[in-house]
Amino acid sequence: MERAQERTQTDPAAGAALELLVHGVGGATPEKMLNDPRTVRITGDDTAAMYRREDDVNAEAVDAAAGGPADRPVPEAYVWSNLTSGNGTRALWLLLLPFMVVNLAHWMRPATRERTRTVRLYGLLVRLTGLTLTVLLVAAACEVALDLTAWQCAGTRACAERHSWLGFLSPAVSDNGWWSLPGRRLALAALVPTALTVLLWYLSHRTWRAYESQEPPNSRTEPQDAAGHTALGRPGFWYGRRLVARLRAAHTAAGLLTVAAAVGTAAAREDRRPGGPALLDGLGWLLEAALAAGALATVWVVCRRGRSEHRLDRRLDAHLVRRLPLAALTLLALTFVYAGWERPAWRSAGRLPGDVTFGGIALLQGVLVIALAVVASTLYRGSRSDPEGRAALRGLGGPAVAMLACALGGLMSGGVSQRVSDWLDGTGTYLAGPPVLLTWQASVIPALLIVLLALCALLAREALRLARAERVAVAHEYGADPGDPARTQRIARARAMATLTDRAPLLVAVTSTTTLLLGAGALVGAFATGRTPDRAAEAAHPFVHGAAQTGQALGSWLIGLGFILFVTWGRRAYKDASARRTIGILWDVGTFWPRAAHPFSPPCYAERAVPDLTWRMATWTRATGGRLVISGHSQGSVLAAAAAWQLSPADRSRVALLTYGSPIERLYGRWFPAHFGPAALNALHEDIDCWRNLHRPTDPIGGPVRLSGDDCGPEVDRAALADPLAYGRTEAHPLPSPILGHSDYQADPAFAQERERLLSRLHKEVPAQRAKADDQQRVKADDQR
Repeated sequence: MERAQERTQTDPAAGAALELLVHGVGGATPEKMLNDPRTVRITGDDTAAMYRREDDVNAEAVDAAAGGPADRPVPEAYVWSNLTSGNGTRALWLLLLPFMVVNLAHWMRPATRERTRTVRLYGLLVRLTGLTLTVLLVAAACEVALDLTAWQCAGTRACAERHSWLGFLSPAVSDNGWWSLPGRRLALAALVPTALTVLLWYLSHRTWRAYESQEPPNSRTEPQDAAGHTALGRPGFWYGRRLVARLRAAHTAAGLLTVAAAVGTAAAREDRRPGGPALLDGLGWLLEAALAAGALATVWVVCRRGRSEHRLDRRLDAHLVRRLPLAALTLLALTFVYAGWERPAWRSAGRLPGDVTFGGIALLQGVLVIALAVVASTLYRGSRSDPEGRAALRGLGGPAVAMLACALGGLMSGGVSQRVSDWLDGTGTYLAGPPVLLTWQASVIPALLIVLLALCALLAREALRLARAERVAVAHEYGADPGDPARTQRIARARAMATLTDRAPLLVAVTSTTTLLLGAGALVGAFATGRTPDRAAEAAHPFVHGAAQTGQALGSWLIGLGFILFVTWGRRAYKDASARRTIGILWDVGTFWPRAAHPFSPPCYAERAVPDLTWRMATWTRATGGRLVISGHSQGSVLAAAAAWQLSPADRSRVALLTYGSPIERLYGRWFPAHFGPAALNALHEDIDCWRNLHRPTDPIGGPVRLSGDDCGPEVDRAALADPLAYGRTEAHPLPSPILGHSDYQADPAFAQERERLLSRLHKEVPAQRAKADDQQRVKADDQR
C-alpha cells in the first residue's frame, strides 16, 4: 500500500482513471456501451473481451507522455454475452435443468460462521441428491430403450410389425435372428443410455476447459482475506477443477453402472429360475456383487470431500478415482457378454423390474430432501445472521429448490416414458407400458397445476389490489390529479407487477410442498395397488374412475406439450434479447454458480467472467497506480461485486462501484444468504472506495441493496428513480416518456449525476477532504429534490 501511495506522488500515470462497464443479461454491443461506432478489442477473444473506443486504445501511455492524466476517465466495456447466448442449439442445455436446479440448492444454505461439520453435511446431502438425479436420468433412458423398445415392443409381434425398424430384433418377425435373443436385444439397446452417459461426460469435460478453467490473479499468492465475510473472495472459489473432476468421474461411473444393472439383473433373474445353468447363475451373483461394489465406490467418491476454496487446488485425485469410469465401462462390457449368452428358453414378457428401481430412487430423494431441510433449519436457527428475516423461506430455500429438482427429474422421466409408450403402442393393447410409479407421477401433474393456478390467481388478485393502491401514489408523485386514468393505470400496473418477484419464495414453497405430498401419494399408490391409476380405480365410483383416466391421459399429454414449450422458450431466450430480459435472468442466476453438486449441469459462465474482470482490474491498478469505477447493470453488477471480492485489499480500496437494476440483494441476498447476505455486502461496502446503487419501483429484477452510507452519501441506495421520467408531455419531454422498468437506466439524468459523482473522486487534483464535502453536499441537494 505504501508503494502504491509513493507511486501516486511520483508517477504521472498514477492519477489515471478507468471506467469499466459491465452489461446485464440482455447483452449489449461494445458500440452501444461506449456510445461510439468505432471500437477496438484490446484484450480477450470472441467469447468475452474488453473493448475501448478507437481513440482511447493507448490513453494511459498518451496521458503519461503529456505529463499527466486526461480530464476524463477512460471508458472500457466488458462484453460477455456470448458466454450465455448464441445459436438456438444452446437451448438443449435446458434438458439438464434438474441438474442446474440441484446445483443451486448447494449455494442456498443459510449464512453461518460456525458449525463447520453441519455445513459439510449440508453439502454432502446436496451432492447425494444430485447423484440420484443422474441415476434417475439414465434409468429413464434405460426404461425407454431397454424395457419399452427392446423388451416389450420388439418382443411383441404386433408392435414389431407396426415399427418395421425393430423387425430384426423381434424373434417372431426375423425368424429367430441372431439379435432376437432377449439378452442381445437388451445389450444392443443399452448402447443408447451408454451413449447418453458418455455424451454428458464429454460435455462436462469440454465445457469446463472452454469456460471454467480460468485461474484467478491471486492464485500465485497467499489467500486473501476476502473481506472476511464471504467465500466469494477465496482464491479457489472460481476454480473448482478438483471437485468437478471427482464428481464427473463418480457420476459417469454411476450412469454406466445403472446401464449395467438394467441389463445384468434381467439376465441374472432368468438364470435363477429352476433348471437354469449353474455356471450362469454363479456369474450372475458375481456380476451383482461387482455392481454393488462399484456403487459403493461411487458413493464413497461423492462423499469423500467437498470444495477446496481456501487455496487454488490444481491437483487431481488418485488414480482410483480417475479410473472409476473406466472400471465401470469395463464392467458394462462384461455385462453385455454375460447377457448375450445364449439362453434358448428365455422369452420377453411383461415389463422389466423397473418399479422397484424408480420407487427406491423416489423414496431416497424424499429422505434426502427432508434431511436437508433439518440441516438447513439447524444452520438458520444457529446463525442469527438474518435479523430482518430477509432470507428466503427462513433458510429452507435450498431444500425447497432441491425438491423442485427431484420433481423435475421425476416428471421428465415419467413424461418421456409415457409418451414413448403411447407412441410405440398406439392402441394401448400390445404393451404393458412403463413402470406403474412413472404413470402415477405423470397422473399427478393436473393436480399440481390446479394448485399452481389457484396460487397464481391469488397473486393476481394481490397485484390488482396493489395496483389500485398505487394509482393514488402515482397521482401524488407526479402531481397528476385527475390526470389520464389510462396512463396512471399503466404506471401503477407496472409497479404492482414488479413486486411479484418478491412473492417468489411463496411460489417455491407451495410448489415444493405440493410436489412432496403428491410424490409421496404417487409412491404409496403405486406400491399399494401395483396398478396404474385408471386400473386401480376401476372398482371405485364411476366419477372417480373417470377422474383417474382423465388425469392419467392429461398428465401424459401435458408433459409432452410442456417439453415442446420448454425447448421453444429456451431457443427464444437465447436468440431474442427481449425474451432474455424476462426469463433470461433465471437462467443466468442458475449458471452463475460453479458446479459444486452436479458436474453435468450447464457450464458456469462466471468462472470465466469473474477472473476476466479480476485480472483486468488488478493488472490495470498495479500498472498505473490509478483508480477505477466498475459500472454494472443487472447481472453485470453481480459479476462486478464477485470480481471486487477477488481483489487484494489494496486493489479493492481503489475501486468504486456503480450498480443499477441490480439483483444483488433482492435475489442473491435473499436466496444465497451465505454468500450475498448482509454481512458480506457490508464488508464489500467497507473495503471498496465508494458504492452507489440505482433502482426503480417498476423494475421486476433490480432493487435496493439496503446498506448504510459513508463519505459517498448517507445511503448506498439513491432514492427510487421516477419511471417514467415524465407523466405527460412537457417542454423537456415533448413526446410521451416510456415505462422503462429494468432497461435503459442511462436515460435517467440521475444516472449521469451518480456516474459523475463517482468519477470525480478519481481525479487526483481534488483533495480527499474537499471531495468528501462536495459529495455530501450533492447528496443532500439530490435528496431534497
